[in-house]
Amino acid sequence: MQRKIFVHSAALDEGGYPHSCPFSSRRAGQTLAKAASFGLTEGADRQVVAPEPVPPELLRRFHTDAYLGALRDAGRGTIEPARALAAGLGTPDCPIFQGMFDFLSLAAGGSIVGARWIAEGRADIAFNPSGGFHHAHPDHASGFCFINDVVLAAETLVDSGRRVAFIDVDAHHCDGVQRAFYSRSDVMTLSMHESGRTLFPGTGFENEIGEGPGRGYCVNLPLPVGTYDTIYMSAFRGVILPLVKAFNPDVVMIELGMDALAGDPLAHLHLTNNTQTDIVELLMELNKPMLVTGGGGYNIENTVRAWSLCWSVMCGDHSHHDDLGMMMGGVMMENTDWFGGLRDRVLLSDAGLRAEVDEDVAKVVDRIRATVFPLHGI
Repeated sequence: MQRKIFVHSAALDEGGYPHSCPFSSRRAGQTLAKAASFGLTEGADRQVVAPEPVPPELLRRFHTDAYLGALRDAGRGTIEPARALAAGLGTPDCPIFQGMFDFLSLAAGGSIVGARWIAEGRADIAFNPSGGFHHAHPDHASGFCFINDVVLAAETLVDSGRRVAFIDVDAHHCDGVQRAFYSRSDVMTLSMHESGRTLFPGTGFENEIGEGPGRGYCVNLPLPVGTYDTIYMSAFRGVILPLVKAFNPDVVMIELGMDALAGDPLAHLHLTNNTQTDIVELLMELNKPMLVTGGGGYNIENTVRAWSLCWSVMCGDHSHHDDLGMMMGGVMMENTDWFGGLRDRVLLSDAGLRAEVDEDVAKVVDRIRATVFPLHGI
């Protein structure tokens, strides 16, 4: 029986990002409530665990003291404009808000708690929907991300002797995480995202494969506008899955951003939540401990439903609850209204771009197979 923890507490439902910010810090609490309404938090094999702030010494493993000081002063309202700008603070996507350092440390700390529970053998699967801040850099905030919990959680697992595969299915490239591990082979980063030609942060092309000891341990699969379920899963099965199996990690980390869903206001992919559900199922078949974080997802209701559905997969409950997929709803035929259940109906539209999408994805897959696969003997 796998032991699962959902990392959250009421403290994360208070304060947080301003309501005017597209990034909603209230999604995690809504996901827990939605999961509970379907009975997905009940059982001897699962529990809700409170996050803890990231320890100062761990924060300094990736972030500079100057930047951490800027975060603290910004949250107190005592930072000078020039210093804030240099740290990436006070922008529309990285707003300054009261008490921000404490809130951000707690949200990121949920991923560290999950990593520790896994490292200590107390959990097999940990889910922190408040995490997934993959754009944060050592000395500045970026893309709604301030403290890079993904990097810090991976470092926690590496410190315990684990090799980590980090799979990012957020619509945006994980530039901060890639930077941290670009020349290392103990953490493999694999990212499927909308191409940097059309989406922030403008990085993550297939020729970015790592350097030195890390060559071949950074994998990027940039996707064109209109990428849909079938071709996305074909690329995942054709590239990501065989590389993860060849790497044979001790722990699998997943960034489960939901901005790749059709109808998301900040991205241009065309997926239903069936894709993320299938990905979680396939990765669970590897029979490795899993640490799962949230990430993007700016259509709040679609994101909350998708995370709840994926939690049901982590718990092994999705095949036993007919009402998880009942009725019409979700992302379908350009209609993102929802009328019941958690699972999206199969999307019938491909945004009219099927031929172009198929050709573009095939080229990217071929390039990765030619450059990265040989480095892993496949």
